[in-house]
Amino acid sequence: MKRILVTGSNGQIGAELVPYLRERYGAENVLATARRRVPGPVSEGGPFEILEVRDGRAFSGLMGSFGVDAVIHLAGVLSARAEADPQGSWDVNAGGCFAALECARERGAAFFFPSSIAAFGPSTPPDGTPQVTIQRPTTIYGVAKVTGELLCDYYHLKYGLDTRGLRFPGLISYEAPPGGGTTDYAVHIYYEAVSQGRYTSYIAPGTFMDMMYMPDALEAVVRLMEAEPSKLVHRNAYNVSAMSFEPGQVAASIRKRIPSFEIDYAVDPVRQAIAASWPRSLDCSAARAEWGFAPKYDLDAMTTDMLEKIQKRGPTAGSGLHF
Repeated sequence: MKRILVTGSNGQIGAELVPYLRERYGAENVLATARRRVPGPVSEGGPFEILEVRDGRAFSGLMGSFGVDAVIHLAGVLSARAEADPQGSWDVNAGGCFAALECARERGAAFFFPSSIAAFGPSTPPDGTPQVTIQRPTTIYGVAKVTGELLCDYYHLKYGLDTRGLRFPGLISYEAPPGGGTTDYAVHIYYEAVSQGRYTSYIAPGTFMDMMYMPDALEAVVRLMEAEPSKLVHRNAYNVSAMSFEPGQVAASIRKRIPSFEIDYAVDPVRQAIAASWPRSLDCSAARAEWGFAPKYDLDAMTTDMLEKIQKRGPTAGSGLHF
């Protein structure tokens, strides 16, 4: 990657990936795009343009004027919000992916697509979920993610487009507020621990989901995109994860640093149903073997870093509403 265009740059991943890419490849070589301008590093730390990803003409024009050789397509509506507006979310998630792939094909640019554990469903083996397995999601978000995976495969096979992708688990970050996803509790709990000393979880106790700390996710994107193409057997939608836990385990990890922390539960049936349809743990052996995936953070290491960063920034810095 030399000249990179990132869509959805204001989202939870983009808000950290854009500065990460700019530091690695040079600020002038990373064009951040989003539907609106938000003050901060994404819009002020390098090139930035307003872009509606379904507008193929504008998308292609930006790629041409900037000399883009890689598209990181992050724009999309996340799981819980997508269920509230299935028709609109399909238009953005599936339609936007198709438009972005077409622009990449026209310009001969490499293409990264972030899939999700939501691409699986209740009939998928929940423990040690294989890289290649049945995918019958029961959410519109998951259906769109499977569609994106298949489209990326199709564009690679038919047009030779260099498509690559990851199936992200829940992503945890202190930098940007989460965006209406099912795994958001694992971000909120840390802010509430610092500001309130307690947290009410909308996910039931004992509900295990795969998670990853954002620094590991950022490194995984770059490592995959820089990998030797001949080594990529699966190429699109690699399983990646760093840990699997349930809310009580996060609370226990927090208590090692804040002994008085308390947790209780008020389960949200919509997000609980989504969580119950997802895997409890992923088999990430293909990512490790084919391009060296190697996350550094486990639950306790992540908890230590999250609490330190939130306390330093102030407990309300990331409050507000990924997967």
